[in-house]
This record gives sequence, structure tokens and C-alpha cells, in this order.
Amino acid sequence: MPSAATSEAQSVAERFLTLGWVEGAARIAVALPFLISGISKLFDFPGAVAEVHGMTGIEPALPLTILLIIVQLGGSALLITGGRFAWTGALALAGFTAVATLLAHSFWLKPEAEQFLHRNIFFEHVAIAGGLILLAILTVKPSRTRSR
Repeated sequence: MPSAATSEAQSVAERFLTLGWVEGAARIAVALPFLISGISKLFDFPGAVAEVHGMTGIEPALPLTILLIIVQLGGSALLITGGRFAWTGALALAGFTAVATLLAHSFWLKPEAEQFLHRNIFFEHVAIAGGLILLAILTVKPSRTRSR
């Protein structure tokens, strides 16, 4: 049986989470790193192509760079607008994060002096990808989560 303090804390949390602006602000916060990265790549396209080539070794890197920008900007737009396809944006960004993390932060392949930094970044990105997947689940199945 929950205590009165627990019930009150839950009530305050529920009131906050149902405020109209909170969901939109949270969607923007989750999408913002991808949105900024996609916009930055647009404004420095040669630098973006060089970054993608440096991370992947793929030549030519141009088609993959274009795809990455589309995923980052399109996924962010779908996530921010929050419509019935928000889950698509969340999963696209989760997939992007997983692949980019494996390419850029494989700490087990880094020199010993860099492993600590890349291990932390790697697991932070695992958490981001997991959060995006959870957001996709909650978007696809909103009635399921309300019934629990």
C-alpha cells in the first residue's frame, strides 16, 4: 500500500507530465542533438562528407552523407511533430545512433589512453538508443501503456 507521500509525489508527477507543453518540449530535447548535427552537416557539407569518410572508410562517402542528413533531419522532424509516424523517426534515430556509436566509439579498439572516454560515450549512446526505442514503443502502443 503506497504511503501518502508516495501518492502525493505521483500526483504531482502526473499533473506535470500531462501539461500540454511537456511532451513537446521532451520531444524537442530528444531530437535536438540529431537536428543540430543534420543542420551542421548541411552548412558544412564538405566537412560532413570528410567526417563520414573518416568514420566509415566508404568511398565515395557522398551518398551515405546524404542519407545520414536525411535520417537526422527527417527522423527529428517526425519525432518533434509527434504524429502517428513519430515512432518511425525514433527508430530511425535509434538505428543511426547504434551504427554511429559502433563506428566512432568502439572503445575496445581504441588506444588504452582513449578507452575510458570512448567507453563512457559508448554507453551514453546505448542509453540514447534505448530511450529512442522506448519512445517508439510508447508511441506505437499508447493504449497499452495507459492500461498498466
